[in-house]
Amino acid sequence: MSHDDFEIEPVPGLPEKPPAGEEILWQGRPDWWALSLQSLNVGWVALYFVGLTLWRLVSVIDQMSLVKALAASFPLLVLGAVVCGLLMLTAYIQARCTMYTVTNRRIAMRIGAALTVTLNLPYTQVGGADLDLRKGGIGSIALSLLGDTKLSYLVCWPHVRPWAMTNTQPALRCIPEAEKVAALIAEAAEQRISTPRVAQRPVGAAIAAE
Repeated sequence: MSHDDFEIEPVPGLPEKPPAGEEILWQGRPDWWALSLQSLNVGWVALYFVGLTLWRLVSVIDQMSLVKALAASFPLLVLGAVVCGLLMLTAYIQARCTMYTVTNRRIAMRIGAALTVTLNLPYTQVGGADLDLRKGGIGSIALSLLGDTKLSYLVCWPHVRPWAMTNTQPALRCIPEAEKVAALIAEAAEQRISTPRVAQRPVGAAIAAE
């Protein structure tokens, strides 16, 4: 029997149905391969083990035959492949368990594999958004928060701006068509912030004030 850990969500990526007047503009997940390269640095890890293997080969080549030197160096290459495989598996699981949602009122981020949390970020609490665009249109959008809003870097990782630990900036990491999503967020935030808020007072209070 198939099982979906998020089947209890009334709307995918959201803990409850959006209230009246809120409209979902975009939903998406990170690209797992881009996440493994940019967040988990799989490419640098692979280069490290290749260099380590070559260093081992050069250091023993004058002490034994070429075949034996290759045999002595090969386990490091296998270890590197295992480590890179685990990192890519982590990136895939993170991407699979993540859902970013952009509405006309907020940005919601359902993140976490072992411990799932949902961040609700109204546009009134977002001070700015920085787009880091990469090849193929994949990019990350980091959000700077206003006021006393504090988030844990470790809880939100890897869905954060790298190395911004003092003031954690949640980020939509490695999403396709990032430039289009950034423009969508900018337009929705501008409309939301510029919309006047009308406070309704009881009729009796209005009469008393007169």
